[in-house]
Amino acid sequence: MADMLLSTGVHDTIPSNYVRPENERPHLDHVIADANIPVVDFGASDKSQIISQIEKACRLYGFFQVVNHGIDAELVKKVLAITLEFFRLPPEEKAKLYSDDPAKKIRLSTSFNVRKETVHNWRDYLRLHCYPLEEFVPDWPSNPSSFKDVFGSYCKQVRQLGFRILGIISLSLGLEEEYLVRVLGEQEQHMAMNYYPKCPEPELTYGLPAHTDPNALTILLQDPHVSGLQVHKDGKWIAVDPKPNAFVINIGDQLQALSNGRYKSVWHRAVVNSNKERMSVASFLCPCNSVLISPPEKLIADGSPAVYRSYTYDEYYKKFWSRNLDQEHCLELFKRDRETCPDAPTFPCPDTPT
Repeated sequence: MADMLLSTGVHDTIPSNYVRPENERPHLDHVIADANIPVVDFGASDKSQIISQIEKACRLYGFFQVVNHGIDAELVKKVLAITLEFFRLPPEEKAKLYSDDPAKKIRLSTSFNVRKETVHNWRDYLRLHCYPLEEFVPDWPSNPSSFKDVFGSYCKQVRQLGFRILGIISLSLGLEEEYLVRVLGEQEQHMAMNYYPKCPEPELTYGLPAHTDPNALTILLQDPHVSGLQVHKDGKWIAVDPKPNAFVINIGDQLQALSNGRYKSVWHRAVVNSNKERMSVASFLCPCNSVLISPPEKLIADGSPAVYRSYTYDEYYKKFWSRNLDQEHCLELFKRDRETCPDAPTFPCPDTPT
């Protein structure tokens, strides 16, 4: 199955099993240029200003970018260089890591879930579990030779940045700074190194179709030279263009649930282009599998009912992977009103006609 990898060859045409139906295509000419995506300066001296900016971004966008975040710029350059080097390895080298089993903790694959899909996505990716490092690093790739050292250092720094962001999000909700880090338990950490080859007909397919992230927090390192990330807001798709030395932060489904719906895990997608290959490295902070996801008393004490029923992250994650990526928002399946009214209206993927 490793011969399915897009990164193994040059593509003059797009195979039919990558072509989306007309009403599910990205309509790239309708996308709005980078429309004031919030940028938060973590180097600012006024912490209250940072808290206020993040509160507004989480509530209105579900996305923001951070600069002066403390992650070493040279390390970031090495991460991007090694990502590209990895996907340019010979096919026989990459075949050693290939798997289409979503449950496998370290695997190279393509699209999203090739076992379930009828239409594939124009993407290859290497999925890694990253915490605890000493448990997983031995099974990481040894080629390129500096892979383990560079990505090990990167994962440590990203995890600390994530905890810092979670602390500020807690404060922005009126909770103590340690609240979210504490209730999420011994958080797992995953990483997806994404490679989007040049595509001869980018208007017919996606790198990744519209989806939300099932985890708590995502820290995305974008290719600094090639745009591709888009976020859905107010019925329109907005391009999140790369900003120098910035990370894109997005709220995952679990923070939407823990904030009792105040903060939004919004639809986002990756598109491709015919001129350049593109990379990104997404780092995911995930609740401990056994943690019970339920809003804090403080957020329902004012008479606001709990929007979602309580559930474990393990239950949620299994439900997420049992579906196609571009189905309705998975959180809709956990709404309390679905328990009493199973025919309650749902909110489909914005690329799906209503």
